[in-house]
Amino acid sequence: MAEIAQVSAVRQNRLYVLLDPLDSSIQRSPNRWLYGLLAAGFAVRIWHASGTYLNPDEALHFFVANKTSWWLTYRASLNVSHPPLLIFLLHIWRALGTSELTLRMPSILAGTVFCWFAYRWLAMLFDQGVAWIGFVLLLFLPSSIDLSTEVRQYALYLAFAMGSAYFLERALAKNSVPPMLMSGTLLWLAIGSHFSAFLFAASLGVYAIVRMVKERPPLKIFAAWEAGQIVALGICYFLYVTQLSRIGQAYGGTKATQGWMGNAYLGNSYFVPGKINPLLFTFARTGGVFQYLFHQSVIGDVAYLLFVIGMVLVFRSPSSAGRPTSRQIGLLLSLPFGVNCVAAVARLYPYGGTRHCSFLFPFAVAGIGVALAWLVRNHIALGMTVALLVALLCNVFPSKRLPYISPESQRKANMTAAIQFLRNAPSAEPIFVDNQTHVTLAHYVCDQRPIEPNHSVVGFVSYECDGHRVIASTTTFNFTARTFYQQWQSMVTMYRLPPGEKVWVAQMGWSIQLAPELANFPELHLHPLYFGDNLQIFDFTVGQSLPDPKLLPASVVGQFGFIAALFGRDLRFLPCRFPARA
Repeated sequence: MAEIAQVSAVRQNRLYVLLDPLDSSIQRSPNRWLYGLLAAGFAVRIWHASGTYLNPDEALHFFVANKTSWWLTYRASLNVSHPPLLIFLLHIWRALGTSELTLRMPSILAGTVFCWFAYRWLAMLFDQGVAWIGFVLLLFLPSSIDLSTEVRQYALYLAFAMGSAYFLERALAKNSVPPMLMSGTLLWLAIGSHFSAFLFAASLGVYAIVRMVKERPPLKIFAAWEAGQIVALGICYFLYVTQLSRIGQAYGGTKATQGWMGNAYLGNSYFVPGKINPLLFTFARTGGVFQYLFHQSVIGDVAYLLFVIGMVLVFRSPSSAGRPTSRQIGLLLSLPFGVNCVAAVARLYPYGGTRHCSFLFPFAVAGIGVALAWLVRNHIALGMTVALLVALLCNVFPSKRLPYISPESQRKANMTAAIQFLRNAPSAEPIFVDNQTHVTLAHYVCDQRPIEPNHSVVGFVSYECDGHRVIASTTTFNFTARTFYQQWQSMVTMYRLPPGEKVWVAQMGWSIQLAPELANFPELHLHPLYFGDNLQIFDFTVGQSLPDPKLLPASVVGQFGFIAALFGRDLRFLPCRFPARA
């Protein structure tokens, strides 16, 4: 045993000797390494965002922003289950171009800025080893890359939230008013980006109060902080009155933060009394946060354990001069998890392995970084290498999470081929789609031009682009064989289509099974065209005989199709048909 231990020690020493020059370089030129890694992370995001078409959520955000006036844009944004800041930004940004990469560029830039703020924030609270480990993880983990390369709110939100936390630390460390004002301003922007900022603001506010009670900063610092909080509360109230309460009304009184989220794919992220023990719910859903953060179930579970170890080390470590006390840091890292968990137990907001909890990421990697830095004995280069290898493993061997579109299926070439096929179809033959497909198809068939949909037919919406007429269901998010049967009969009747007329049926997005389900009935003589796994087209003829509806599959309509049946409402009035997933 002594010989084994000696060999292990020799190998460990060799590793340290090998990495010592790198460690010295990082300490001598931290900014060079910081911006070099940021450039690498930016390049990865550019590569990841290139060559893929917009998913339905992304297309919807641009659809809402792509209006002819600011007033129409604002009105449309009220039907989105997120605050309007991203919509306003896209309304301006579209002047620069409407390609996928151009529309994703605000998120790419914001995601990169988020990582910069995160490093600066970590460096103010912890030793350099922890800061570098957390920085590498946030820069290269697949969850961070995904959120930074989609037309969604999360990258903007994380950048503003992390900036607010960073400037709060600067203000309290230097007793300076300008950083405190900047912290408040960035907090307002975070609230304007995502409703989970309500939870973030509460957590950061409690931490700030604890700090100021202990440290007694000058009155001007407290006044600047208080002014920022008052404005933030005003923004929260405004968003609640103008948007959240209306979303709740659309669900017949159901709280907007629950809505379909508490019944569909986020059902496990809300506590259900009598279904699960509260402590077990807390333990399991916290583990889900780490599994989502790493996009790898096994590594996520290990990271969960490391976070617990890191929190123990934080609370037990002596306080450092010029930094918050160890208890204050421990409170800062644990409070967001506690606030989010309480919100889930109260069924106000989801908690677990979902992007809706992405504001927990920097606090999670901070705890993980403390544990990893302790394991590698605060060797900066070794810690960064371990973090980089972990991120690489998570990117190469991810755990698939539903709803899912593989990178191969989401290639832009697939969408180009599908749209070209539909454009080559005779203009007299209409295109029939479900609600999920509607916005994506409009985005590409209409070449990103604003459309004026016709809502005169109850339960459907129609529009024309380049001579092609598109008819979309507004009551069924995602066709299955049985719901298609029902919607087809209604559409043919309402639009008075003559027998023998050919109609093209298209499905685009998540969990689409209509074509393969109907293909199981030989009498239909279907010949579906597949452009990857998530773009499907086939033709159907008015008057064509249909199987007995009792024989048709009655599977759940994607992840959300139950909404219409549950609420009995037209989905064009339901704001959460897409963006609550976003």
